[in-house]
Amino acid sequence: MINSIKIMRKSLQEGGEERITAQYGDESALPKPKGTTSDPVYRELLRREKRWRKIEQYERKVKMIQDRIHVIQDEREFEVLHWLLDGKSYSWIAKHMGLSERHIRRLKDSIVEQMSEMPSLPKTS
Repeated sequence: MINSIKIMRKSLQEGGEERITAQYGDESALPKPKGTTSDPVYRELLRREKRWRKIEQYERKVKMIQDRIHVIQDEREFEVLHWLLDGKSYSWIAKHMGLSERHIRRLKDSIVEQMSEMPSLPKTS
């Protein structure tokens, strides 16, 4: 997810430069977009807003995992969690660790169970 956040932020920042609209000449007298759904600029704005909301959702998930990572005590589970956070597939992790893919999935289920059992942390403002 962290890699996804980086990629999504970069793509929005690279394409985020404002376009200059005509202020002089014949083009300045033409009607401007009014923000209806047929307006391509408005649609692009909606797409970007949706993308930013997805980034915020990923950031909340990553923060929750980082806040609870200390509950994982087993070394195998910790390594599986590390590779999952790096975006590796179950089959890649299984080959890397010399375990079956089914075993990796069981370890992941155990990690999720341990993290979900931990009480939520109080919110600070």
